[in-house]
Amino acid sequence: MDYTIICKYFPELTDLQKQQFEKLQDLYRDWNLKINVVSRKDIDELYLRHVLHSLAIAKFHKFNPGAKVLDVGTGGGFPGIPLAIFFPETHFTLVDAIGKKIKVVKEVVEGLEITNVTAINSRVEEINDQFDFIVSRAVAAMPTFTHWVKGKIKKKSEHELKNGILYLKGGDLEEELKDYRTVQIYNLSEMFEEDFFETKKLVYLPVKFKG
Repeated sequence: MDYTIICKYFPELTDLQKQQFEKLQDLYRDWNLKINVVSRKDIDELYLRHVLHSLAIAKFHKFNPGAKVLDVGTGGGFPGIPLAIFFPETHFTLVDAIGKKIKVVKEVVEGLEITNVTAINSRVEEINDQFDFIVSRAVAAMPTFTHWVKGKIKKKSEHELKNGILYLKGGDLEEELKDYRTVQIYNLSEMFEEDFFETKKLVYLPVKFKG
């Protein structure tokens, strides 16, 4: 499967964005031989399992130019790198506690020549900044995740969507999310027709502030 699956769902891509998406597979294939960050099967289905999955967030919500987005536990750069290509005027901070993963992220960002990504080797609790949105792909159960990112979301919302967490996750989330009254859950199978998305979901948790 090649990058044209991205064009299928996002026909508005510029020529530059198409070139950057097309480059992704070779960059990850090369770096994966040196530092294994994506399984072999996933490399062959990179555009479906990683890139398109990441871009479900873009189907749901458009980040403003100048907005700041934090990608927690980015691993090899997902969802942050595909979103950074899609929103070139939004700034993305990609954080992971594993140094070799952040090395791959930096090399891929350099290879794509994108300038709106900062990659940091750190635990998210040590990031001393605030963001409009926090994105992630299933790095922890929501109670743990919200504890990690406490205080890192700006109070002032400048998007139609209230500032908060956009979280890509699969399976039955009822138990995990039962204490979050404001949570909204979207089935990715309603956005994408491929079987891979059948059990995949996007969880949106607007952050409520007291006072």
